[in-house]
Amino acid sequence: MNNIFKISVLIAFIGIGSCTKDQMPLLIELDNELRAKIIEKSPEGTAEFYILPNETDLDKIPQDPKNVLTAEKVELGKLMFYETALAQDALKESSKGTYSCASCHIPAAGFRPGNFQGIADGGEAFGINGSDRRKSSNYEEDELDVQSARPLSLTNVAYVENTFWNGQFGATAVNEGTQELWHQNEATELNFEGFHGIETQNMEGLHTHRIAINKPLLDSLGYTPLFDAAFADIAVEDRYTRRTASFAFSAYIRTLLTNQAPFQDWLKGNNDALGYDEKKGGILFFGKANCTKCHYNENLGSLEFHVLGVNDMDQIPSFNTSPDDRRNKGRGGFTLKEEDYYKFKVPQLYNMRGTEFYFHGSSKRSIEDLIDYKNLAKPENPRIDSSLISPKFIPLGLTDMEKTQLVAFIKNALYDPNLERYQPTSVLSGQCFPNADIISQEDLNCGN
Repeated sequence: MNNIFKISVLIAFIGIGSCTKDQMPLLIELDNELRAKIIEKSPEGTAEFYILPNETDLDKIPQDPKNVLTAEKVELGKLMFYETALAQDALKESSKGTYSCASCHIPAAGFRPGNFQGIADGGEAFGINGSDRRKSSNYEEDELDVQSARPLSLTNVAYVENTFWNGQFGATAVNEGTQELWHQNEATELNFEGFHGIETQNMEGLHTHRIAINKPLLDSLGYTPLFDAAFADIAVEDRYTRRTASFAFSAYIRTLLTNQAPFQDWLKGNNDALGYDEKKGGILFFGKANCTKCHYNENLGSLEFHVLGVNDMDQIPSFNTSPDDRRNKGRGGFTLKEEDYYKFKVPQLYNMRGTEFYFHGSSKRSIEDLIDYKNLAKPENPRIDSSLISPKFIPLGLTDMEKTQLVAFIKNALYDPNLERYQPTSVLSGQCFPNADIISQEDLNCGN
């Protein structure tokens, strides 16, 4: 019996060893094929094009030359982004000091809202990664600070020169030559300042989202020395303002890079960072699925705008939305051109898991559903005439196995598991964050 057992173990061991040896050439072949596909589709003809810089290598991060990145600006922006005590311009006394920018851009949720719609002023509760955020009973619906389109992720926004789903913010790139449109409202008039999108949007956003910045408040919270360090080149009388604060917020946001995603590790030479399905999915992404026809920039997004015929947010139960909402018109809501109606910006694809609401109207609730929609290429919104659908929105012809592998690449290979490294351990006020209302304090297990 002992001899038979030993022989059986030996045969099994040889079998396992043979399988491993058989798999090794296959995995190496997959690595070579994936790298070749990436090089073929890369705008610069190299796989290294897609390697994101380290968040501390400020010189390597794309930035607005009018808002040069410094460690002091980044640190100040990092603290203020989560600082609930700055929420002093709330519409009602009950909400003062209860929300922050991070209420709608939560690190663990990919710097997006944890629910389908972001609510800052007038919201309460947190749940898991913001999933329970809801309207406060003290507010009427039209009093809420709430977005009628799903907020885009802030990760890798350094590579986005014009922000918002319609690209309306920023004086450069796709908005060059559109000056006649900037007078439409106070928000887009800020484009005349000449900044890139994220700086311009933050100038407007701190006002819209009811965040207060003034010297007495900064003095009381202890932020004045940080403003002095970050903006020593700005005259004292102009130093403690929403404008300077927006530069600090923008500097911090530009450092939110998903450089710890497995795909990033693989690009840097660690072939073991991706498994079989992720590699096959990557080959599909850069090959048969032709995702890079739209998602080709360093962040796997682009500044293209396309009509995919997805539903708008007012077509699901939501706050402050309507069929005639300007945001539903996409790029056309900014350019006022019919040929731009319903075109929405191509978003970046990192960290799509964590909160499963996709497209501008949160109409898809899983990455699997999103891939099915792209694979079938059948528009769902009855408001949009089929003649307007993007010529790039065509059936992909993926099999069930290929869809599974493509999902694995997007869900796993492009997922940085450590975005909470960008979150401070505390803010200067000592308050709870990202929310500080009573229910959120209980959800977050923190108290003031």
